[in-house]
Amino acid sequence: MQNIAPVILCGGSGTRLWPLSRETYPKQFVDMGEGRTLFKDTLLRARRAPNSLEPTVICNEEHRFYVTAALYECDVRATILLEPAPRNTAPAIALAALSLMDDGADPLMLVLPSDHAISDEDAFFKGVRSAAALAEQGHIVTFGITPASPETGFGYIEQGEALADGYRVARFVEKPDATTAQAMLDQGGFLWNSGMFLLRASVYLKELERFAPEIHTACRAAWEGHTADGAFCRPDADAFLASPSDSIDYAVMEQTDLTAVVPLMTGWSDLGSWEALYQAEQADDSGNVCHGDIMTQDAENCYFNAQHRLLTAIGVRGLVVVETSDAVLVAPRERVQDVKAIVGRLQSAQRAECRQHPRVYRPWGSYETLVMDGRFQVKRIIVNPGAELSLQMHHHRAEHWVVVNGTAEVTNGDEVRLFSENQSTYIPVGTKHRLKNPGVIPLVLIEIQSGTYLGEDDIVRFADVYGREEKTDTP
Repeated sequence: MQNIAPVILCGGSGTRLWPLSRETYPKQFVDMGEGRTLFKDTLLRARRAPNSLEPTVICNEEHRFYVTAALYECDVRATILLEPAPRNTAPAIALAALSLMDDGADPLMLVLPSDHAISDEDAFFKGVRSAAALAEQGHIVTFGITPASPETGFGYIEQGEALADGYRVARFVEKPDATTAQAMLDQGGFLWNSGMFLLRASVYLKELERFAPEIHTACRAAWEGHTADGAFCRPDADAFLASPSDSIDYAVMEQTDLTAVVPLMTGWSDLGSWEALYQAEQADDSGNVCHGDIMTQDAENCYFNAQHRLLTAIGVRGLVVVETSDAVLVAPRERVQDVKAIVGRLQSAQRAECRQHPRVYRPWGSYETLVMDGRFQVKRIIVNPGAELSLQMHHHRAEHWVVVNGTAEVTNGDEVRLFSENQSTYIPVGTKHRLKNPGVIPLVLIEIQSGTYLGEDDIVRFADVYGREEKTDTP
């Protein structure tokens, strides 16, 4: 079997899992417990796939540091392509194909969304082998999931003529109503559309040029104008933004006569709602799924998730309750799809709670605002071992740093000193400064800011190992 290049798509926003998932912190990067994320699961699954090459990851500019952190934690090397803005799956896969063919190769691509859960990886890998055999014959292969229920939240694939390793696709069916979904299950021969694909790079580009020439032209121009930036590859922004936004399903799969489908006999979910998360996890004897510090009395069939404090519930049935430091969601399990309506209202009101997660990740670690009140702000800052912030200065605020854990190397004007636990230092307004973790354990410190203006755009960078000197966004 030919080598396979995994292509991992990280463009989703995951708004249906608000408030845990946000625009800048989508569900594939959310900690599901003990440091596990859906993106890490996908990375490791891709690495274990048959004849797997180094993966290509396609993500939004805002999410690039989540990706690099996960790659480091999983000890996986990858090519990282940065989309200037989301343009759906057809352009994203085109960029990956162009990147993989840049050195004259023409690999099979295993295209995987970064936010799916698969329970039986052996069954998945068996399906990959069958799909690879079909792709080597020129087919564009999608994976279909044997349906467990008349689900209305998924598209469907009708199986056609039998092939040696799968089936031709007879037709794609849009997300059906409940009656239609039940009728398809009763008839048989229908599969859930998983959104996973296996195809040859050149075959995909040829069919894209045939059926969606504007996307093909824009993506080729974007790739021809790409630049390298350390670990990141940036397609030309203007060219890429000229591409129509469309899915691979509409742009290619529903047009071409090369489609085939391989059924997968495995538990699978796109974890697209709180109800899906509830169904995917093990409930206790009362039917409750609990994460965090939870105490219940006479509560049944609920999903509880507490991120920052004790959550208690008495005499409730069939609820979803999710608590974060800045928002709480309470909804009946059968209404969780309506979360997107709440997110829409938050977006219309320009509320930060729909976009920014309280904990913000950066290439050096993360920070979280604990208190903000007028002329002062308190943050918890975590710096990864060996990492450092930029050499910077603020016009409007002073900072007081208290080391909680680890060792800090602090540049304060012309002085460089080491500080350990329970020691502190003061950075006056207008003073060049830098924070570094020279140790082998995470550096944790409390930062107290005071001044007339505390916005994150009050930052002037003079040097930065992550190439952000000209940007004035966050530390």
